[in-house]
Amino acid sequence: MALDIEFLIRTFFVAASGVPIALLVTIIALLISIPISFLLALTQINEIFIFKQVSRVYVSFVRGTPIIVQIFIIYNSIPLMLKKTFNQLGYEFNIESIHPVWYAIIIFTFNTTAILIEVFRSSLQTIDQTQSEAGYSVGLTKYEVYRRIIIPQILVSALPNLSTATINLIKATSLGYAISLHEITLKAKVAANLGYNYLEAYIDVFLVYLIVCSLVEYGYKRLEIILTRHKQKEGVHIA
Repeated sequence: MALDIEFLIRTFFVAASGVPIALLVTIIALLISIPISFLLALTQINEIFIFKQVSRVYVSFVRGTPIIVQIFIIYNSIPLMLKKTFNQLGYEFNIESIHPVWYAIIIFTFNTTAILIEVFRSSLQTIDQTQSEAGYSVGLTKYEVYRRIIIPQILVSALPNLSTATINLIKATSLGYAISLHEITLKAKVAANLGYNYLEAYIDVFLVYLIVCSLVEYGYKRLEIILTRHKQKEGVHIA
């Protein structure tokens, strides 16, 4: 069966129109999950028992279950909880009016946070304890030690894994079609429905994700080079 080249080209731009939504969900999920996951990683490193155990269970759940299952659980449970809450408060609210992008942000933040906990935990373990002690010895507070000594170092060491997590997150947004999120995959599938040109549509989805993920990977590599050069030039200093 020959490919419909005209449809292939036309639908490529239709699929590409879903990139802003995919990137929006990715960026917001990262902005929320990075600080939360860093703090939870600290609870594991510093042996804060309750938070450590909760974060371990949380990470195990996310890593041990398919993301599509997490999507269905969260997507179906949030409306029920909201409806019950609003009913108890005596408010009337149309749950169906909530845009799918909000569900997507919650779902992918939930998933990404667990992944980044392990990223930051492993990066924190690479920091020599003597560096913190040196900071305290010159009168720095714990906040200043983390801001000036620890965080700049873990940013460099965590960047490759953070790049991988970001790319996986972008690719995971393709499952947003399950909650009617008009991202890349859903837009291509809708375009293919009329003439059943699903092969061409999936090729377009493949190409769009390949381009986007390649650009993101290149951006992270450039950032890693810049940070590494800055670290080598300036060194880790206490001032």
